[in-house]
Amino acid sequence: MEMKNRVVSAIAAAVQMYIETQQQEAAPAAEARSYQSPAPSPSPWLIGGRQAAMELRRMWQMRLAR
Repeated sequence: MEMKNRVVSAIAAAVQMYIETQQQEAAPAAEARSYQSPAPSPSPWLIGGRQAAMELRRMWQMRLAR
């Protein structure tokens, strides 16, 4: 089976064009994923306030806060 050079080069060009368009479509999705900000870390002030409230409840339960 004889292959003509024009047919082979047309097929190769079509495959190359398809690969390039797929890469261009995938690039913005990859950039969007890389710019997501990480979750905020808990504030020391919030943790301290929660611990103080828990300590106050414990004191009331032990009836030491009179």
